[in-house]
Amino acid sequence: MRRKHHNLAYGKVAVLLGGTSAEREISLLSGNSIYKGLKSKGIDVIKIDSKDGIYQPLMENKIERAFIALHGRDGEDGVVQGFLKMLNIPFTGSDTASSALAMNKLNCKRIWKQMKLDTADFIEVGQREIVTTEQAETIIEELGNTLFVKPVREGSSVGMSKSRTADELVTAIKKAQQYDSVLIEKFVEGKEYTVGILNGKALPSVSMVTPNEFYDYDAKYKASTTEYFCPSGLNKEEENFVQSAALKAFDLLGCSGWGRVDFILDNNSKKFMLLEANTVPGMTETSLVPKAANAAGIDFEDLVQEILDTSFSEEKNEQGHSHG
Repeated sequence: MRRKHHNLAYGKVAVLLGGTSAEREISLLSGNSIYKGLKSKGIDVIKIDSKDGIYQPLMENKIERAFIALHGRDGEDGVVQGFLKMLNIPFTGSDTASSALAMNKLNCKRIWKQMKLDTADFIEVGQREIVTTEQAETIIEELGNTLFVKPVREGSSVGMSKSRTADELVTAIKKAQQYDSVLIEKFVEGKEYTVGILNGKALPSVSMVTPNEFYDYDAKYKASTTEYFCPSGLNKEEENFVQSAALKAFDLLGCSGWGRVDFILDNNSKKFMLLEANTVPGMTETSLVPKAANAAGIDFEDLVQEILDTSFSEEKNEQGHSHG
């Protein structure tokens, strides 16, 4: 295990949670779990719900360090990171620019494709673009019948649908456009895997099996039928491959500290296709990073403290040193 910072070195810590994004409910669960974990380590910690604004509570409580547990907009997209940087409050996880980049599924995929990492073929539709049935048919000709449609900058599968016909595609695009511009992706059939990343190291991969149509919001947070396997069932060679691919994908976006990279193992090509990177993954009881950490022998309390330790690399960064 890495050396822990002395608790006094953390100072007064705030867990930022809640917020106003579509993922508020999950963020509250994550934040409460993190808060309990840090408290059990004897760390001086409070909770701040960003829905009510964070400047005043940060100042009034003389907060010296922030644990970001905000998912989705304003929490994972660089907004809160930029704000904390301006206030000189060190924070957990990735910096402003890489958070914004990782949140944008389209830009992520462009970078990965450019760097020859495998990811499903895709096209973009603007948020105000009207797609006719004829245009939808052209998209289907290009990408195939079964497609995934998702907002470019939402997490937890919010606004995401699967379509099989031109009419379904038009409806799915409209649904995703309520949130953002739209990413339409060729459907890849296969098993999903995820790799947690902690302080520059990949955790054991986790595989997900759900009877749902796909690993959607319900499967992630509400269903008791979703099964998780860690070890994931990959052989040693596959495990090594997926762990190094996750680290490479994460690094290419400039991400640091901790996070998660999701893959699907394509039944046809037998390749691990990159789905997305998360810079503030869920930390609830059923979340994947805690499961993976547990398999690596790191319990939840140690995990939250290790994640809090990632805020120190932010300070190093401030002084012009590179991420350790």
